Amino acid sequence: MKKENRSELIIYISIILFIILLRTFIITPVRVNGDSMNNTLHNGEILFLDKISYKFNDIERLDIVVINYKGERLIKRVIGLPGETLKVSDGKLYINDKLIKEDYLDEVTNDFIYDGVIKENCYFVMGDNRDDSLDSRYFGCFDKENISGKVNFTLFPFSKFGKIN
Repeated sequence: MKKENRSELIIYISIILFIILLRTFIITPVRVNGDSMNNTLHNGEILFLDKISYKFNDIERLDIVVINYKGERLIKRVIGLPGETLKVSDGKLYINDKLIKEDYLDEVTNDFIYDGVIKENCYFVMGDNRDDSLDSRYFGCFDKENISGKVNFTLFPFSKFGKIN
């Protein structure tokens, strides 16, 4: 094999390895499946999953995250953090008895009370389309280890390309 061909092969192998490492550890595309995040996200949209942010930063309230649940990827919004109490009364969200504004919602959430305090390393998540979302109200809180990362960038459709509001 000629030296030129060998160096070209090394370049191609390096590019392939870089892409594999990037996709495995840093970002990967995910597809929205279902209507539970309407009107923020819609069925079929493709987003970038940021897998590395939570290695250096804490999960924050209102982050949109991807959760691994029984072999499926759920895309939901973080509502409750470890150590907090949570309830919805008269359609309004209260965390530790303080009203939390939810400007991203188009509908009223049915009243409920989370029983107890959210455990350490656990997060309470809900979809933005509360009437059509299976979330922590049904499954309970999710352990941090089940959260793959956060999504904050839309790749497709191209008309929505960019940062998620």
